[in-house]
Amino acid sequence: MNREDSETGKNEITITGFGGQGIVLAGRILGKAAAIGDHKESTFVQSYGPEARGGACSAQVIIAESVIFYPYVRHPDILVCMSQAGYEKFIAQLKDDGTLLIDEDLVKPPGSSREFFSIPSTKMAEELGRKMMANIIMLGFVTSVTGAASEEAMINAVKASVPKGTEEMNTTAFKKGYDYGLAILKGREKKAGGRTRTSK
Repeated sequence: MNREDSETGKNEITITGFGGQGIVLAGRILGKAAAIGDHKESTFVQSYGPEARGGACSAQVIIAESVIFYPYVRHPDILVCMSQAGYEKFIAQLKDDGTLLIDEDLVKPPGSSREFFSIPSTKMAEELGRKMMANIIMLGFVTSVTGAASEEAMINAVKASVPKGTEEMNTTAFKKGYDYGLAILKGREKKAGGRTRTSK
């Protein structure tokens, strides 16, 4: 897992899905958290397919310690997929040591594909009574798994970006995703520790 490129202090991130999922908002929140909360450089570029709602869309975010001269992501360190079409379009661009995160109910990577982190973000949002918050749950997951931005900066950016009156609900959604990611990491560490003991 590549939490941050150690040589350049730079993370290139692509978030993809379909219109109506809040993909662009998710990218904007991530970029805002990095720039305002973590005091880093960040750029944000959005892209829509032929139709806004239901069509393919993506958000590209670059976070770096120094000035960013080119704002477009060519080979992401982190790829976040919330639709099968988005996965199929961008997976070939992900760096060999990059991190793949998916909504497990909407994306099914082929059996022979690379390692990935999955979360039922849409299902979790539905359980909260707001399917539209799947993007915020996914942002929490991305934050804990990759460390692309700090938890505090992300929560503040979420509160500043969502409709007034929904701040608390969205913060709860973010924390659900964040805690889910921490649990996944803890489980993997435990598993890895068990393998190490067995191999001795």
